[in-house]
Amino acid sequence: MRFLFLISWLICSHVTLARTIVAGVGQPVKTLTAAVQLARDGDTIRLRNGVYKEGRIVITRPVTVLGEGNTILDGDHKQELLVISGSHVTIKKLQFHHAGYSALNDYAAVKLIDASYVLLEDNLVYDAYFAFHISNAAYCTIRNNRIIGIPKTEQLTGNGIHLWKSNHALIEGNQVTGYRDGIYFEFVTESVIRKNLSEKNIRYGLHFMFSHGDHYIENIFRNNGAGVAVMYSKHVTMEHNHFEANWGASSYGLLLKEITDSHIVSNLFLKNTTGIYMEGASRIEIERNIFRNNGWAVKVQASCDDNVFHHNNFFGNSFDLATNGTMVLNKLHNNYWDKYEGYDIDRNGVGDVPYHPVSMYSMIVEQTPGTMILMRSFMVTLLDKAEKAIPSLTPENLVDRQPMIKPLKI
Repeated sequence: MRFLFLISWLICSHVTLARTIVAGVGQPVKTLTAAVQLARDGDTIRLRNGVYKEGRIVITRPVTVLGEGNTILDGDHKQELLVISGSHVTIKKLQFHHAGYSALNDYAAVKLIDASYVLLEDNLVYDAYFAFHISNAAYCTIRNNRIIGIPKTEQLTGNGIHLWKSNHALIEGNQVTGYRDGIYFEFVTESVIRKNLSEKNIRYGLHFMFSHGDHYIENIFRNNGAGVAVMYSKHVTMEHNHFEANWGASSYGLLLKEITDSHIVSNLFLKNTTGIYMEGASRIEIERNIFRNNGWAVKVQASCDDNVFHHNNFFGNSFDLATNGTMVLNKLHNNYWDKYEGYDIDRNGVGDVPYHPVSMYSMIVEQTPGTMILMRSFMVTLLDKAEKAIPSLTPENLVDRQPMIKPLKI
């Protein structure tokens, strides 16, 4: 009983001691820098609307900083604005404008170093080299922020939300545009990327490197240089995302390179040059996705093996499937292909004739891209018909032996 009383007293004492410091225009405490120096653990700093040009501000104790919606920290393109190191820091409703550029030091609007349980929420970042740069952090949340970059070249533009060597991060509900990569993960584990919009970035909407056990769910990756790249990772789940309008000579919705044991389910791939490009990918399950109006729905390089495509819908793609080899060790079953011309005598919903989704013309284009000019010509149609009747060049094993007659409800 005494122990419980002591715990209650300590909690009450902490709550009582926490203060609110009002700072800014018209207040005795004029600047955020001064307020941070006055603050004790657990305090809240309310920063009034106004423009503050204070240079680099460092927070190392657990405090909450609240803006009023038009509270602006401006870096005049000279240096980074806010550096956080420690735990239980909250930053809300601030605007960060014109942070400086330094390729050597990776300047950012907000930088987290050796941090945990930090919340960045409802902030606006405008015109920064990196918007949020996070390294060696755990259990941090980046939520509902608007991040607007002014893109230059790929070398002179940083990433919107950049995480390195972190774990258990939640990236949720953010809008990122105008950066090199909208969201970048390197050595990041057990984290979630959910309901973000990443568009019009120079390189990727989302870029994974050496990051395992992560989930990305219900995001929209639209009109980026090359969609999303997941490289050298394993145990990644990609679910209910939209990959849209990633269009260009070598662009794609989703690049999978040296990735294993992952799951791609219920995504939409719409109007990309290539929906999914796979290289060195193994043991990936791809199910209940929609591939609509892409140049190539899927490209599977010969280095991929033991991947399974099932219960996907393919509509209006120029090429459903392409590969660069004849010996392909992947499986297809129960997909719907709008180009399928078979029949279903027993009316069980499954075609009685196997479907070969790799056309002869796609094999020719893979070897000689210049032959694309013959697309939709009578000669190409004739060659594809002959190849389907007597396969000779296309991979014999890359066949859906149970193609669906009607589109699947996804």
